[in-house]
Amino acid sequence: MRLAALISGGKDGILALHHAIWEGHEVAYLVAMFPRRPDSWMFHVPNVHLTPLVAEALGIPLVRRATSGVREEELEDLKAALSGLDIDGVVSGAVRSRYQKERIDRICRELGLASYAPLWGRDELSILRELLEEGFEVLFVGVFAYGLDSSWLGRRLDEEAIADLLALRDKYGISLVGEGGEYETLVLDAPLYRSRIEITDYEVLWDGYTGVFRVLSARLVPKAR
Repeated sequence: MRLAALISGGKDGILALHHAIWEGHEVAYLVAMFPRRPDSWMFHVPNVHLTPLVAEALGIPLVRRATSGVREEELEDLKAALSGLDIDGVVSGAVRSRYQKERIDRICRELGLASYAPLWGRDELSILRELLEEGFEVLFVGVFAYGLDSSWLGRRLDEEAIADLLALRDKYGISLVGEGGEYETLVLDAPLYRSRIEITDYEVLWDGYTGVFRVLSARLVPKAR
């Protein structure tokens, strides 16, 4: 199939895109939605401004569209972004969020497109482990749940981080992949990236309960051989 991939720069969307390509599909476009408010129901907000750099790293054209970020209204913005594309379907990184998947499925039905969610229903721990095994470099860039403090902002996903997430899941019931809005991520490198993203300046914004690692500037650099 010829697909458009919904991305924000976070791990689930980028991993889903990889699965689509690995499974023989053509990802013709990346689609990034830019919410006008920080509490969008559907779309990742922290560092979405870096999606043009992600697109350049992948070598895939990017379709950018602003969205209200208002519940349900933002779905019409996504539908408009997809409606003019020459595609057969849409790939998304939904794992367990019925809110997200059911709405993407509905938009696809209305547009006559296939909805492809290769991570849907998978064990959350297996997704984190696959990211490490396949060499994804993932940075935590937003934390919004009890138990996740400012020390997570700018932290890399590694075995120690997975162990800490497991402990927090057991104690507080958080989603291991952050699909309940507990945290957000940014993929700096991945198998299909032609270059990796290097952060050159950033700021940490912390209000005592939640926070964001905001990238102020970044660039593409050659990948290590």
